[in-house]
Amino acid sequence: METTQTHSVPTQPIERTRRDDLTGLAGVAVLLVVVCGVWFGRASSGIDVLLVLAGYVVGDRVLRTLGTARAVGLRDDLAWAARRLLPALVLVLAVSAALTVIVQPQTRWEAFADQTLASLGFHQNWLLIWTASDYLQASEAVTPLQHMWIVSLAGQFVVFMLVLAGMVTLATVRAGHRHRRKLFVAAAASAMIASFGYAVVEHTGDQLTAYYSTLTRAWEPLAGVMSAAVASRIHWPRSLRAVTAAVGLSAIVLCGLLVNGAVPYPSMWSLISVGATVVINLSGAQGVTTANEFLGSPALVALGWLAYPAYLWHWPLLIFWLAHTNNDAVGLVDGGVVIVLTVVVAYLTTRLRPARLLSGSLILLAVVVLAGLSMGWRGHVAQARSNGVELTTLSARDYPGAHALLDQRRVAKLPMRPTALEASGDVPPSTVDACVTGFDGSDVVSCVYGNPKAHRTIALAGGSHSEHWLTALHLIGRQHGFKVTTYLKLGCPLTTKEVPLIAGPFEPYPSCRAWSDNALARIIADRPDYVFFTTTRPILNGPGDYVPDYYLGIWDELSANGIPMLGIRDTPWMLREGMFFSPVDCLSAGGDADTCGSPRQEALAGRNPTLDHLADHPLLKPLDLSDAVCREDICRAVEGNVLIYHDAHHLSATYVRTLADELARQLSDATRWW
Repeated sequence: METTQTHSVPTQPIERTRRDDLTGLAGVAVLLVVVCGVWFGRASSGIDVLLVLAGYVVGDRVLRTLGTARAVGLRDDLAWAARRLLPALVLVLAVSAALTVIVQPQTRWEAFADQTLASLGFHQNWLLIWTASDYLQASEAVTPLQHMWIVSLAGQFVVFMLVLAGMVTLATVRAGHRHRRKLFVAAAASAMIASFGYAVVEHTGDQLTAYYSTLTRAWEPLAGVMSAAVASRIHWPRSLRAVTAAVGLSAIVLCGLLVNGAVPYPSMWSLISVGATVVINLSGAQGVTTANEFLGSPALVALGWLAYPAYLWHWPLLIFWLAHTNNDAVGLVDGGVVIVLTVVVAYLTTRLRPARLLSGSLILLAVVVLAGLSMGWRGHVAQARSNGVELTTLSARDYPGAHALLDQRRVAKLPMRPTALEASGDVPPSTVDACVTGFDGSDVVSCVYGNPKAHRTIALAGGSHSEHWLTALHLIGRQHGFKVTTYLKLGCPLTTKEVPLIAGPFEPYPSCRAWSDNALARIIADRPDYVFFTTTRPILNGPGDYVPDYYLGIWDELSANGIPMLGIRDTPWMLREGMFFSPVDCLSAGGDADTCGSPRQEALAGRNPTLDHLADHPLLKPLDLSDAVCREDICRAVEGNVLIYHDAHHLSATYVRTLADELARQLSDATRWW
């Protein structure tokens, strides 16, 4: 990363002094990002440092342009930014596309295509916000391009800086170029304050938006712009500069290694990282200190020059290595290999200099090809999913699904349905209708299914594992005359746990408890005939399933209000060595129904754990369809030509339809309604 110092004579060509210490600081920051991402599997506050340094570089260049009489230079600044960002980005996208086709199953290609388009359009950070709140994509595995959000943010920041500079230029046409710098700095400072204020507000609300949003992140590169604006005007004693630079560098390293840079944001730690970067910049602007001299050492400067390509390459290399080895994390040795390979490939990228080897027209051609292939694959997947409308009318003889287990029906050799590409869209009607509270909300959203005019009501409550039974309940309700009212939230069963955790990342999920309290109060007020929910969860670090203590308080509250309950044993979650795996991905990669399944004893206890609590909860009626999902020894990925799971642990709607007869039989025994 090349960095420059701005001097204070605005109307003359400005002398540039190369800041090797800031280049070295970029090397330290990217090393923190790579090491934490590869070995520790988490974000690093090195990202904050990189954003501040990017703001300094862009701001320094724009300030120099505004400080001359040639404001037309802003066009040159845009070309300069494109040359810095695009060639290496396009190269990484092209190689990643080839490796995706070679290494990853087709079920992962759509997410890659979406993120390729988002990366080329520099809106990857917004795509991550949108898809994280999308039920169909919320549980997607991490993609090789997920880290490109920071590149998109940098591109958006460049455009913002140039637009702001252009507006300042227009506003000072009559006043002359001498006032441009002051007006630009004032506007940038105002934007920085506004962005930080908004980030603080979002910090207490939507944490995902706070982390990825351009509006909440802009204050960091804008802090770099401010440091570029004042660096030549601040004069500190050498002793003070030496101390602050040393403290700043120590803070950056400690925060980068010890603190998860992702949650929460912004935090005291992000403030420390940003402030430390600004302090190091200012301390070295007037002369070299020990810390600045260390940062300007040849090794760190060399690493700093590799910062951008190293950041681009480290994540795809890690993800493709994990896909190749079929692991969820790297160890010390193979992680070290990934880190070394990242440095080597980044060095080759820098030495080859794709910006010089490839003309602008060739880079544009590569962009067009990547975009065209991505849109073409998205169209192919959309066409495949459109065929999924016939899933509701599949022949019960050809696609018996659960009846192959329950009735020992003979199964013809036919292609699996839904297909691997249809699977992600084979979801309950509440998902299609968006009748589910999202990850961030605590308000209760309800819809009615089954027979809306019926007098009897079953309340379907909880998270997605309650929700996937709606497909069958809707059919049974229409057939036997009851309505199904939903009270659903993503990843959130009814719970009394003070701070619930999201399954998978196991991060705090405070909105779940707030929603659960609201939903329980609403259910008690509505007084349904029965409340239907799951009663068990898997033991993630061992075999079997269990009833969580934080479910029992819900049962107690409903019992105290005289509301009967239908408690269904949760279906197996597909786990290997304590980690989720997707049978759909496994099948797409060439596996079969057995190899893409899971041993039954790993997923389910020998006896339904719910039965141990019936004496204390006489209003609870147990339901258990485990024998309709699993064989005696294995829970397969496919039964009766029907795919059981549309992801790692949610039943496909098509398979649930084949469970309707057995669920209706058990409901009849429990309710005596028919």
